[in-house]
Order: sequence, then structure tokens, then C-alpha cells
Amino acid sequence: MQKTISIENTAQGYLELLRDRGVKYFFGNAGTDFASLIDGFAKFAEEGKPYPRPITVPHEFAAVSMAHGYYLISGEPQVVMVHVIVGTANASAAIMNAARSHVPIIFSAGRTPVTESGVVGSRDLQIHWAQESFDQASLIREFVKWDYELKHFSQLESVVDRALAIAMAEPRGPVYLSLPREVFAEAHAEITITAGGRQQIGGIGHPDPDLIAEVAGLFARSEHPLIITSGVGKDTEAVAALVALAESFAIPVVVGMNNWYMNFPTNHPLHLGFDPAPYLREADVVLVIDSDVPWFPTVVTPKDTARIVQLCSDPLYSRYPLRGYPADIALAADPAAALRLLTKEMAQLRGQAEEKISKRFEALSKTHEHQRQVWREQAEAVKDDRPIDPIWLSAVINQVKDPETILINEYDLIPTQVDLEVPGSFFGSSSASGLGWGVGAALGAKLAAPEKTVIATVGDGAYLFCVPSACHFVSQAYNLPILVVIFNNQCWTAVRQATQRLHPRGWAVKNNHFPLTDLTPPPAYEMICEANGGYGQRVEDPKELIPALQRALRVVQEEQRQALVNVILKHP
Repeated sequence: MQKTISIENTAQGYLELLRDRGVKYFFGNAGTDFASLIDGFAKFAEEGKPYPRPITVPHEFAAVSMAHGYYLISGEPQVVMVHVIVGTANASAAIMNAARSHVPIIFSAGRTPVTESGVVGSRDLQIHWAQESFDQASLIREFVKWDYELKHFSQLESVVDRALAIAMAEPRGPVYLSLPREVFAEAHAEITITAGGRQQIGGIGHPDPDLIAEVAGLFARSEHPLIITSGVGKDTEAVAALVALAESFAIPVVVGMNNWYMNFPTNHPLHLGFDPAPYLREADVVLVIDSDVPWFPTVVTPKDTARIVQLCSDPLYSRYPLRGYPADIALAADPAAALRLLTKEMAQLRGQAEEKISKRFEALSKTHEHQRQVWREQAEAVKDDRPIDPIWLSAVINQVKDPETILINEYDLIPTQVDLEVPGSFFGSSSASGLGWGVGAALGAKLAAPEKTVIATVGDGAYLFCVPSACHFVSQAYNLPILVVIFNNQCWTAVRQATQRLHPRGWAVKNNHFPLTDLTPPPAYEMICEANGGYGQRVEDPKELIPALQRALRVVQEEQRQALVNVILKHP
């Protein structure tokens, strides 16, 4: 059904299209190219149109990270707009994060005015010459699925719908849309659009039935099967499908080297932790589900006779220049759909394997319980250490959270110390490792789930990258109370550890001197939160951890204010 809407210019038509397509928020970091949009948002406010609601984010990286976090909770495509090529540059690392995490975002930017004079929107500031590039989209083209520059008002509906459809098509990801100022300022009296659009957004890919039957046969005959996953939990319904498959033949599940989601209940007897190495050496069938790095080949590889099955929408990770993991069977499909079909197929083969399944389940349950006992002992052994050990801090966060709490982790939370049972309750950072994602993503998650408690656990290095002043500003401005816990070890641990691995007897190790890694003296990060109306506390005594985190959670939950706890840890 077509409908005609009164507008004054192209920019207003763009906002009307986003509104019709169900876009709720418009994350923006504005520049001179936004003039017609700003006027359009003011018109929306006058007319009582609540969506899309503009969200002012004072840094582009934080804006994209917020959209990323909102999508993780809502599953809805997001819209972000920044200022021409300079804003695109500031946001580029966050777009890399979104690309590798398959997050659908219409990432848009103004275009430096094309004309020097003669039309509404022509160049009228000094920057309008220096900011122009020959190919603006080239800056991020490698990390978006599609890019285009809007050329004419008549294209508007087709361009917006194509952007949404491509972003949501599997594997999902960001697209880039350049929006010239003159085109947006161009006068029009009305726009006629098709309500809801006619391009399908999303869709489920089903696997080849013959391949499903082949994989089922492999698992039925297997003596040492193994499942490795990092990303099945992006679809909360896929978690139950994975549990059903694992239980059907007592198949152990290990979360791979990238812990992106709550993929499998940590209290389930078939959850065998976060390191596949001990089980990979003897595995004869390995199902890798949405895990770009299931193991480190420099540390461990499967035996030559093992059959490796890769399952996800793009099982060969075609956007990665180099990835040599074996794929004896590549299942290009929606994981939840494939898992359900695989479980159904295997049910027909269970009859002759009951005894084997029962014995394997009993043995794996004992391994699971032994693992947990070791992990509990590790936390108990360091609970009084000062400076505080990150294992104990992780265990304490586990104590103070509730099962419905949403955890956004950028590297430092120790997964062995955290109980996760509810799908959609944990999200880890992107494989691209554009540092600073965590706090912005937590704000986006809170915007999408205002009734939930959201805790962001980040290192001090990652916190510095998140543009803290911008993130805390947004928290206060839009009433998004989250708790940020800083694992403050006063260094970039990953850089230090890389040096130790590559040069174990080198000068840095010998002299305990690691230039370019120290973040000392540590700033009073808690004061940045306080400057934006929040609660902040620095903790150095392990006995103060639980009371401090409980106070901070009361501020977040009861006072509806943001809080930050700056925990001083051991300096490696």
C-alpha cells in the first residue's frame, strides 16, 4: 500500500522513511552536513512523532558502539550518522567491530557539498574544500557490505530499502551511505512511499539435508565428539537447540577462543569450559559453530583423522583474507535451524548407542564437576590478595549480579568465574578488537533493555579508548544508568604478554621493562563518572569489593544513576 506524506525537503523524506521502516533511534554526531536533518527532527518534535529519536553522542566511536549494543539486545537494524569523512575516520574501528560481529548498521555520513555555489546547501565554510575526498567510502569499504552515495531524491526509497535489506541479509553487517548536503536540502512538497517497503529484511538459510544426514552419521559413530562455539548465542533460541543436540548424544561443548555470547549454560554437565585443547587432541568429530578462531594452530591441532564440520552462515569466513582451518563439511546455514534438523536426524540413530551415550554423559559430568571445583579453589586461593587478583574480582561480580543481569565484557572478566544460564545475558567484544567498545555497547544495551541491570567490565586500557567523557555524558543525558567496573592493572596486558611469548628470554623480560605498555600513574577514573552526575569509587582492598559493588548497584538500580568502580589490580 502506498502512502503520501507532506515534507519540505529530502532530509525530511529520509526521516519519514526510517520512521516507516521501524527505526527507533538515530545515533548522531553532527556536523555542518546535518543542517536539514536537524530541522527535520525539530519538525518531528513539533508534530509529535517520537521516532526515530535522535541520540546525541559526542564521539563517533561511541555512537557506533551504542548502536552495536542496541542491536545485540533488540535484533533490529540500527542507524548511525557522522560528519563527512572525518567522522567516518573516527568511527572506522567501531565499524570494523560491527563488521566482524555481523551487526547490521546503516552507517551514514554527510558528503562535503558538491557545489561551490548556486544551490541551497552549497559550500559556505572553509572546511568544505579541505574535507572533500576523491572517494569517501574507500576509507571503510573493506569492512562494509555495500556503499552508495545518494544522488537524487527519486532514489531515496530504493536506496534506504536496499541498505536495510543488505545489512540484514546473512551474514549481517554494516553498510555505508553518503548523503550530500545539497541533495538533503533540496525542496520537495511530498514523498510517496510503499508502507513497510517491499524488500525482505533478513531470512533464515537452511542447510543441505544430505549434509545434515552425513554429519548425523559421523556423530552417531563417534567415540570422542566435540562441539566448539563462540557465537551460537547471538540467536537466543539457538542456545536451546544446541543444548538439545548436545544432550541427544552426550556431546561436550567448549566455548572457543572468542567468548562472544552466552552460548551454553555454564552449569550444564556437558559444558567443559573455555579451552578446547585438552579435548581436541583426541576428538574424532568436531562441530565448529560460528567460531572464527576455534583453536590456536600454534598450540594444538586436531588429529589428522578427525572430521571437522564448520557451521554458520559463512562457514569459510570469506571476508577474512587468511583462515586455514579445515572444513571437511561446510554447512552454510542458520545455526539454530541446522541444529534442530541435526538433532532430529540423530534421534533416529540413538537406539543402538544408548549405552555409549550414557557412559559418556557420566564421564563428562565428572569432568565438568572437577573443572568447577578447580575454578572455585582458584578464586578462594586469591580472595585476600592485595593488589586484587582479577580472578577474585570476576568471582565477586558473579556474586553480586542476578541471572538476568546483562554483562558486557571487553576482555578482562575471567569466564571461569561467572555463571551464565540465561541466553542474551552476556556479550563479549568483537574479534576485530577495536578497543573501547564495551562502555558504549553497554549504553546501547541499556537503551534497548531499560528494565535490565547492565554491567560493563573493561580494562583500564579499553576504558581509555571508549572516550569516557562522551560515554558518561550519554548515560546522564539519556538516563541510561549502567555500572562500569574497571579491571585496572595499569597496563596493556595483551601487548606485554605478546612480548613475553615472542621473546621469552629477551631484554624486556630480563629487565622487567616493557616500554609502551604501562598506564601509570593510573588516573582517578571514578571522577570522570562523578563529573557526569554518577557515583564513583576506587577499591584497593579485596574485603571492600563486595560492599563497593553492592553500593554501586544500588545507585544504578534505585537512584537510576550511573556508577563506576575502579578496582586496582595486580600490575603484571
